[in-house]
Amino acid sequence: MTYTEEWVTTRARNAYERGRASFDVRPEKAALLVIDMQDEFVRPGWSPYWVPAATRMAPRLHQLVEQCRAASVPVLWTIFDDTHLGLDRPHALRFLPHADTDWRRPGPAEVWARMGHHPDEAVIRKPSYGAFYDTPLDTMLRNLGRDTVIVTGTLTNYCCGTTARQAYERGYKVVFGSDVTATDDESRQEPELAVLRKGFALVLTAEEITNRLTAAAPASEDEERANVA
Repeated sequence: MTYTEEWVTTRARNAYERGRASFDVRPEKAALLVIDMQDEFVRPGWSPYWVPAATRMAPRLHQLVEQCRAASVPVLWTIFDDTHLGLDRPHALRFLPHADTDWRRPGPAEVWARMGHHPDEAVIRKPSYGAFYDTPLDTMLRNLGRDTVIVTGTLTNYCCGTTARQAYERGYKVVFGSDVTATDDESRQEPELAVLRKGFALVLTAEEITNRLTAAAPASEDEERANVA
């Protein structure tokens, strides 16, 4: 067979627009990552880094958090914070437009209160975009016996997208929430989802994630006894 330019372009376009990874999403093997839903990104008007789309999608993400808790899926939160006096942060950040204001946090970064973080859920304070960079996240997931991560939060094409790529490279199955992630320019949302869809993750809506977790939920002891009877 001769692979024409039209053939390979069509194949790529189909994968970007409609591709679906083929793995199952099982609650006993999954963990929900809530990336950087913190005051400076989600609290309206509080900082120059506010992401209005993140504020709008926060109720939907909060609902997914509750559904994951109900399905015994661990919820792990991350915070983009000033750690180790900034000595662990990539030095190049200071030269980039992303850091072009003199605004500084008045104190340690915190999960936005309306997200309803529970005290018994771990918060990982990270120094850069990806949640695996110089953090214990990989160890935590392996200790929990989880091989699948559900990535949600903000920014879609920075911290969330980088985390998805890092998870993929470490051998995790990656689920990426298409409507429970948000970025600061909404025209950038779909292009990032397209790349993840083709090469890194199973891209699903919050409803699709919930449906898959519910459909794959392990049977209770009563249900197993009934099936045996």
